[in-house]
Amino acid sequence: MPATDSTLHTIAVVGSLNVDYVAQVAQLPVPGETVVAAGLEIVHGGKGANQAIAAARQGCVVRMIGSVGDDEMGRTYLGHLNEEGIETSGVRQVAGASTGAAFISVEESGENTIVVAAGANGLTSADQIRARDPFIAEADALLAQFEVPLAAVVEALRIANRAAVLTVLNPSPNSPTFPWATVDIDYLIVNEVEADEILEAEPIDLRNAEKIRAFLVGLRVRNLVVTRGSDSTLVITAEDAFEVPTMAVVPVDTVGAGDAFAGCFAARMAAGEALRDAVLAANCAGALTTLGTGAQRPIPDRERVDQHRDRH
Repeated sequence: MPATDSTLHTIAVVGSLNVDYVAQVAQLPVPGETVVAAGLEIVHGGKGANQAIAAARQGCVVRMIGSVGDDEMGRTYLGHLNEEGIETSGVRQVAGASTGAAFISVEESGENTIVVAAGANGLTSADQIRARDPFIAEADALLAQFEVPLAAVVEALRIANRAAVLTVLNPSPNSPTFPWATVDIDYLIVNEVEADEILEAEPIDLRNAEKIRAFLVGLRVRNLVVTRGSDSTLVITAEDAFEVPTMAVVPVDTVGAGDAFAGCFAARMAAGEALRDAVLAANCAGALTTLGTGAQRPIPDRERVDQHRDRH
């Protein structure tokens, strides 16, 4: 369990909590095909909770805001987060709703497909976020994703903007209806597919940095971080553009790698680390997560991340 010393940096995470049903398959099915799974594992997941755990394991105090069902899965999930040292008073148990679920197939190469049933996550509201205003306004950073209603995400970002709190947004799964340019985003973390969609097919290349930078200004995004799997991570800021190397691994399961990156990155930025150092640490966290199965269990702690980052 991570330390919960009140002097540590605090992150508010607005996002989803799912129960993951993970099937191991020899290869992912194509449309219309049925494949037989070698095994099935039921574990905790959801992008919000995954990222919250990643941040907590980097030594931050984490306050989770989201929703679970008023069911056994929801109650068990809250206990699981508490064991990780995460503050859960901002997680609402919704009467009559089921806890969110994700159905994941993972092939031998580590690649995966995911189908999400939102459940209680889909009922997280802007009112619920406003009721936890101090959780966000008093934090060092806000971290959010798109597996809860966008109205809740936007409200969280507005609260953070008013309080001059660092904002980190991972717009996954991407939504074309997000109201860009209505809130300020300090760090936007996307993969290559999301970058193509959000930047309207602007080539994601450092040689194109000036054009991308101008586009980001229109979105009210200050800094862009593009993860590219095993390839180096691209970073474009108002003054600079650079690549950060990834850690070479042979992945077992890529589920949760992006969330480990986002949670680690937010934790390191909240603690005031240099941007390049924070991205390098996040790259290591993402890579190390692929060495185990499930989204949360293999997420590394700060000591392990630092050991690997120091070798680069």
